Amino acid sequence: MDELDREIIELLQTNGRASNARIARKVGVSEGTVRRRLRRLTQENIVKVIAVPNLDKIGYTTAALIGLQTAPGQLDKVADSISDMKEVHYLAITTGAFDLFAWVGMRSTEELGVFLRTKIGSIAGVMRTETFVNLDIRKRTYGLIL
Repeated sequence: MDELDREIIELLQTNGRASNARIARKVGVSEGTVRRRLRRLTQENIVKVIAVPNLDKIGYTTAALIGLQTAPGQLDKVADSISDMKEVHYLAITTGAFDLFAWVGMRSTEELGVFLRTKIGSIAGVMRTETFVNLDIRKRTYGLIL
């Protein structure tokens, strides 16, 4: 990956729907060059251009981060179970007090409660959870400094 790839990615982070022609004008190369670069970047799984919905705008007004501690030797099994759940939008294996962090979006706090009791609470190997409900989101970006 070179500087031109970085510039193309940075422009897509700002506007994922930018045309190849527009990107080409901004970075000073031909449209064909941008098209070839983007094809390679996506084929090599360096970038993925997707639509990311703003959950609260589509009715998912309760977002929460769930920290989970797992029983010894159960981390991968628990992570696999949680990653299969449609309610989970982000799952990370971590260091520190929690083995996993899951970010979920729900339509209500009641729905979150049911999810915690019936889905998370029923997974063998989950020892402890702590749920952090988002009160407000002040920054939401999907870009990286390249």
